[in-house]
Amino acid sequence: MLEEARDFESITINQIAEEANVNRGTVYLHFADKYDLRDQCMEAQINQLLRSCMSEEGLVHLTSKTALQRTFEYLEQHASFYSKMLTSKGSAVFRTQMETMLRQSLSEHLDSINLDRELNRDITVQFLISAGVGLLEWWITRSMPYPVSVMVEQFWNLLNRIQLQLFEENSVLKLEK
Repeated sequence: MLEEARDFESITINQIAEEANVNRGTVYLHFADKYDLRDQCMEAQINQLLRSCMSEEGLVHLTSKTALQRTFEYLEQHASFYSKMLTSKGSAVFRTQMETMLRQSLSEHLDSINLDRELNRDITVQFLISAGVGLLEWWITRSMPYPVSVMVEQFWNLLNRIQLQLFEENSVLKLEK
């Protein structure tokens, strides 16, 4: 088996083919190069994460506490993979793919609700993506220092406080006008 510690840059298509017990041409039949293979594997893992963590109702309830619980549980079960992806030299590629997938899901969710007129949709989406991916990355790369239940409660409370604070600030601003 390819050593986990081996740097991605030093791995060759021949080594990948040998490990998969296929010939080199078979690998190239499905992937343009090792980077394409890596990117498709990352995308498949992130899609699986999204599918596993969505509520039965779909993306509309993606921000529910149940979805957060499922997300953290899934990451805990697959911590080895996500830790490797987030701490390797290719971590920026993986993080970008996670952000892209979350952006698509979050954008669809925000399309179904009305944002306050004073909140810019693009900025709101970017803020939530950065907060979510950053927290997940921090938790995974630090060997999950808190249990899932604590992470879910803390993240949920932070999201609720932000929402309440925005509501209160917008109310105050409207009263002052």
